[in-house]
Amino acid sequence: MADQSVGNGETVVFYVVLVDITEGCRLPVLRKNQENEDEWPLAEILSVKDISGKNLYYVHYIDFNKRLDEWVTPDRLDIKKLQFPKKEAKTPMKNGLPGSRPSSPERDVKKSLDLHVQSASAPSRGKTLPTLKRKAESVSLATQVTTATPVPSLPGSAEASQASVYPAMRDSSFSIKSRDEHEPLTSLTTNGTSSIQRHLIPPQPGRKRKSCGGTDEMVKMFQNNSPRCSTVYLLPGEDSQDSSDGIPSAPRMTGSLVSDRSHDDIVTRMKNIDCIELGRHRLKPWYFSPYPQELTSLPILYLCEFCLKYLKSLKCLQRHLTKCNLRHPPGNEIYRKGTISFFEIDGRKNKAYSQNLCLLAKCFLDHKTLYYDTDPFLFYVMTEYDSKGFHIVGYFSKEKESTEDYNVACILTLPPYQRRGYGKLLIEFSYELSKVEGKTGTPEKPLSDLGLLSYRSYWSQTILEILMDLKSENGERPQITINEISEITSVKKEDVISTLQYLNLINYYKGQYILTLSEDIVEGHERAMEKRHLRIDPKCLHFTPKDWSKRGKW
Repeated sequence: MADQSVGNGETVVFYVVLVDITEGCRLPVLRKNQENEDEWPLAEILSVKDISGKNLYYVHYIDFNKRLDEWVTPDRLDIKKLQFPKKEAKTPMKNGLPGSRPSSPERDVKKSLDLHVQSASAPSRGKTLPTLKRKAESVSLATQVTTATPVPSLPGSAEASQASVYPAMRDSSFSIKSRDEHEPLTSLTTNGTSSIQRHLIPPQPGRKRKSCGGTDEMVKMFQNNSPRCSTVYLLPGEDSQDSSDGIPSAPRMTGSLVSDRSHDDIVTRMKNIDCIELGRHRLKPWYFSPYPQELTSLPILYLCEFCLKYLKSLKCLQRHLTKCNLRHPPGNEIYRKGTISFFEIDGRKNKAYSQNLCLLAKCFLDHKTLYYDTDPFLFYVMTEYDSKGFHIVGYFSKEKESTEDYNVACILTLPPYQRRGYGKLLIEFSYELSKVEGKTGTPEKPLSDLGLLSYRSYWSQTILEILMDLKSENGERPQITINEISEITSVKKEDVISTLQYLNLINYYKGQYILTLSEDIVEGHERAMEKRHLRIDPKCLHFTPKDWSKRGKW
């Protein structure tokens, strides 16, 4: 409060209100958008620090990617619209009794199951409870899966079709005809069981997949009057009985590469490295990475670009380079064409390099995490060669044994090499390995936003390339099945179906599901292929797959 006298002898009292901006507060923050225009998106204060008597605020922009999080000064905050964090409500009481746990539908279901089974059979004590617990948990899991991964249907809604393959990317939109306009495609459900009934059956852990057999959805193509426009027919048929017949398995939210977001805290939500120097590049990390705590306060973290060892100063790096003999990633070079090479690295044999690679990758990957458990994984590092050595461009990792048909666990193109075709080259190489192995593969979910865009683009171009190359024989309409497309490309059948839905090629015509390749799609595909200069040459690949089921080869 401050007093000030005016000319007529009256005293005016001014009240100065000091707002204490704490962690958890939300308010608009000034930032520049892609058009370099000012905007005021709502942001949350994650941390506050004092530097020379001046506060700095670490903010996360609501509904924006975490890589845009940053430290801001007080002049960029709109204090007039400050929202204080809501206080957490006290733990509710069950039946009004203090100390009781709140009622939970899942616990009630488990309790009712226990009582029902006990009253029906009344088995001996000590043998029933573990079994009942597992059954109750499986029922709960099946209920959760039905809401997270709906059964895909070719003419289904956009949300359902996308969630079947990309459960974490339900916000993305693409145009698909509504379910009301079409009849459901029954060929995606088998054995006479409805899709909903099959989906409620809990998954059986440890069950091995059977090889794809029998016929599947038939695709017929014939040329219209326009030589650049064609139509593909989808006819229902018998389907295979394996778990890949249109029923996508739920992503492993507790796998070694999918981060458990329930343990996020204020530390892991904030970038802890300001800058990384890797060879001739300086990189600004996007996300948190668990480098040693003493290195997080450095203005620049130095990495050896050949062994990826992290050092605290330029002098330490220079001293290290005099002793480091590596000029390429450790492991076997299995591909070389021009200046592009791929190296296969065993996570068990080259553990130090693999761990350093994961620490670097975590700076640019948010959904995946792999720190020190590298033994079950193979790493394929793409490099660019010059007179100084083989410089890392990007990499992808894959499990030695995958029960979910994953051919990629993590995939990353370093920021200096992005938007130059290297990401699609990594994806193409992963499918070339799957072709040599004689398998179909799919990336581990969830995909990041940039990874989703790259995979969609690759799948679209690959499938359209096959459809446009089909030629009629003996005057008959060319035919191809979805399984044949999957076998030719090694792209899993669910990804083929989701790509056709994303391209909005599916229509219903005279009782049949058809794919219509319009003039715009054909021209857009040709333009995209003209820009795609980097391709994998299978003749340059020297790769022999191993049977990792034998533990002796680990």
